Amino acid sequence: MTMNANVAGLMARDTHSETNLSTRLLRHIEQTRFERPTLVIDLEAVARKYAALAQGLGRARIHYAVKANPAPEILAELVRLGSNFDAASRAEIEMCLSAGAQPDQITFGNTIKRPSDIAFAHDLGITHFAVDAEEELDKLAEHAPGAQVYLRLIVESTEADWPLNRKFGCAPSKALKLMDYARAQGLSPVGLSFHVGSQTREARMWEATLAQVAQTWRAAQAAGHEMTLLNIGGGFPAFYGDRIDAPEDYANAVMGLIHRHFGDVPQIMAEPGRGLVAEAGAISAEVLLVSRKHDNDLHRWVYLDIGMFSGLAEAMGEAIRYRISTDRDHEATGSCILAGPSCDSADVLYERQPYQLPVGLRSGDRIVIHSCGAYTSTYASVGFNGIPPLEVVVI
Repeated sequence: MTMNANVAGLMARDTHSETNLSTRLLRHIEQTRFERPTLVIDLEAVARKYAALAQGLGRARIHYAVKANPAPEILAELVRLGSNFDAASRAEIEMCLSAGAQPDQITFGNTIKRPSDIAFAHDLGITHFAVDAEEELDKLAEHAPGAQVYLRLIVESTEADWPLNRKFGCAPSKALKLMDYARAQGLSPVGLSFHVGSQTREARMWEATLAQVAQTWRAAQAAGHEMTLLNIGGGFPAFYGDRIDAPEDYANAVMGLIHRHFGDVPQIMAEPGRGLVAEAGAISAEVLLVSRKHDNDLHRWVYLDIGMFSGLAEAMGEAIRYRISTDRDHEATGSCILAGPSCDSADVLYERQPYQLPVGLRSGDRIVIHSCGAYTSTYASVGFNGIPPLEVVVI
């Protein structure tokens, strides 16, 4: 099959840039006709991003956030590369084990755990658990006696595109009380964790958050707690159109800020998910309908065979604005409202900021949605409107 001009143009750019899909990935999509929306993952791109992050993070240990994309091939490749894993459930723990990870490479990072799952993890030999509440500590004391716990903090200072400062974590003012309670329950409080916010595009944006966490760290040390572990969570960005630093430079700058605010920390964990796998994937999809609601409508409606409930949930609130390429990108473009295929009025991807797509776009045209390697296959519903889960192909 001859490569179209649009794809050839994308591939002609600097393929070493972290802002472009890999040549292998684009070629595979171009040369394959998919029957339904399909996420294609380039495993070599995952390995390159892991190597760059690992180099920049230095002595910090990478614990891949499995929830971002638990494809067995990705997990097995990361095991081969020496990664550790942040699991949020028993199922994710089992996925890691099936891929070849050992229990001492896995942490249980969800602060909301079923007691039987805690016991399961503890019996396997998993030793580190995230907590943010007294009742969770009670469950751990009963089902994982002697476990090492790291306390997740709420952080208020964030410049992330998607702040994560409500559902998880405890207020800094409650942290010492919880650490004392953990110790009284026979657990070992070893440190703190936080999440700077998803898609924190510049390393400098970590500064205020690290300063806030460092205050609690020092207060815990002054209260007699031996602080040995700092879990800096995720936040490592992917390219969706706005400029970001190369991953090695970004990670190195974050580590410099950590040293400035914390000095020498015995152990540092990082939990990249999006920043590790997003750019390694793209979705091949199809236009189902192009229409206008009335003859004088300013915007076309472009309906795709993939939407909010079939993999693109992160478009909710237009938080993540995916880049899209088509076979018609050499044509003139115009504004459109982009929507999914389901019979649900919420299944509208981009309306507040209409999307620019070729005016000649028609039903049956193929599109490629970029940087979809994270939080697409795991967010896809199972059978809503009879639409099957997102197909995944790993090359």
